[in-house]
Amino acid sequence: MTDEENTIHVEVVYALPHEQRVLSLVVSPSMTVEEIIRQSGVLNMYPEIDLAKNKVGIFSRPVKLDATVRDRDRIEIYRPLLADPKEIRRKRAEKAKAAGTADPVTGGKLNPLKKSL
Repeated sequence: MTDEENTIHVEVVYALPHEQRVLSLVVSPSMTVEEIIRQSGVLNMYPEIDLAKNKVGIFSRPVKLDATVRDRDRIEIYRPLLADPKEIRRKRAEKAKAAGTADPVTGGKLNPLKKSL
């Protein structure tokens, strides 16, 4: 077997609001996600990444750090959420209700076709 047959091509991706970093690597098929991330150098470029806290995935599917990859996989490092989506929706609904733009029964948007009683 040649060296090319013993290697695979993968990408390590980390996205910030103002910048997206895509690193292409040629690695051994036996390497884990964590080993590939460390080899990519992304942890040196972005010291805020903590693999104990940041979740990772392959093509938007969550994986563990000890998972192996296949040829042409894209390893994604996810940032933590800044706000809880449920909490944001709840606050938005409360604000609409207070402003009178929410249906008093359902809490949703007012239906312009529905006749008021």
